[in-house]
Amino acid sequence: MTKNKTNIFLAGDSTVQSYGLGEKSQGGWGEFLQDHLTDDVQVINHAIGGRSSKTFVEEGRLHKIVGEMKEGDYLLIQMGHNDATANKPERYTDPSTTYKDYLKMYVEGARKCQAEPVFITPVARLHYENDQFINDFPEYCQAMKELAKEENVVFIDLMEKSLRFFESIGYDEAYTFFMASVNETDYTHFTKKGANQMAKLVAEGISTTKLPVSKFVYLLENQS
Repeated sequence: MTKNKTNIFLAGDSTVQSYGLGEKSQGGWGEFLQDHLTDDVQVINHAIGGRSSKTFVEEGRLHKIVGEMKEGDYLLIQMGHNDATANKPERYTDPSTTYKDYLKMYVEGARKCQAEPVFITPVARLHYENDQFINDFPEYCQAMKELAKEENVVFIDLMEKSLRFFESIGYDEAYTFFMASVNETDYTHFTKKGANQMAKLVAEGISTTKLPVSKFVYLLENQS
């Protein structure tokens, strides 16, 4: 963390977390986001697998971020995959009630530090039926969108962006972006290639906001 730079903190799950060089196949978009930003900003990835908006707070992870944030920083929040696991009550949140309640804590934490919260809807899984890519978390995406409007929070619809991207390349190519292409079972987590592409989509989303940080995004047309 650098005091003189603008910091972008990430709160999220296994689709966001950094896996590093030790994991050769799997990636999270948080480990690649820095590649699509200039050196004027620093990405600090606190995302970790298996966490919901609820457990991330209960384990003190949001508190740790708030302790590090300063005025002018950003907190990007992607939660929902684990919030939807009704069979794991320790993680589960109801999209119309407790999910919103916990998301408000992230907003309040960021604003307490005079930092900017940014909501990011859950990234899509590889779920394909009847020639369509499916949103597995529509209630959570809608709840986040509603809360963004209520609390005046910048909103990036990564679900919509990722679904549109998969539609543009087709199922066979989209398959190579997921760990299913490595182990034939995992249709949720990304390969390094897939994670990097999701990071590009997030960066694209940042670039279209009116936030000051948008000027530090590499334009996609200039990326190789």
